[in-house]
Amino acid sequence: MQTDAIGLTALALVMIAWIIFGLAFVLRHQLSKSHSKGDESGATYGPESKWGIALQSVAFAAIWLTPRHNWWALPPSQSGEIAVAVLAVLLAYSSALLSLRAVQTLGKQWTYQARVLKDHDLITQGPYSIVRNPIYLGMFGMILSTGLVFSHWWLALIAIVFFLVGNRIRIRSEEKLLRETFGKKFDDYAARVPAFVPFT
Repeated sequence: MQTDAIGLTALALVMIAWIIFGLAFVLRHQLSKSHSKGDESGATYGPESKWGIALQSVAFAAIWLTPRHNWWALPPSQSGEIAVAVLAVLLAYSSALLSLRAVQTLGKQWTYQARVLKDHDLITQGPYSIVRNPIYLGMFGMILSTGLVFSHWWLALIAIVFFLVGNRIRIRSEEKLLRETFGKKFDDYAARVPAFVPFT
């Protein structure tokens, strides 16, 4: 019973983090649309980023596809279960908050598809001073946390692979636009701040 309580509590907390994560994007999208109606005429898009979005969407679906029968797959260990549950919850909330902060930092420049506006700024502060793609890092953290408390290991692995492939496509598409727009300024930023994995 204690095992079930730990697993259910961790899962519930991770699901709440997903709600916070999702609402941040939905609400910001509405705000972004209302503030940037006049900016769209000068926007440049990276259409190949849609493939990355599609692959990442498969990853998000796969991670929630089927729950494992027992949340704890290793030999019985209450301390181990608590440690994994705490890790998953901390990872979920730190990832959701990282993504939220990154979206707020981008402001009107945030969008689902790769895009550079006519008056685009190169954002290098806040979460963007740690990694160039903090939103994708936050998304990846959400997938990992869900894999820890919900998914079969093989589904989690599939989700991770699809996410990372989609992630690579989106990063390349977006950074191509930024390099074309900002040139050496972006190259200097890319030289000092890692793309996806902090402190590498």
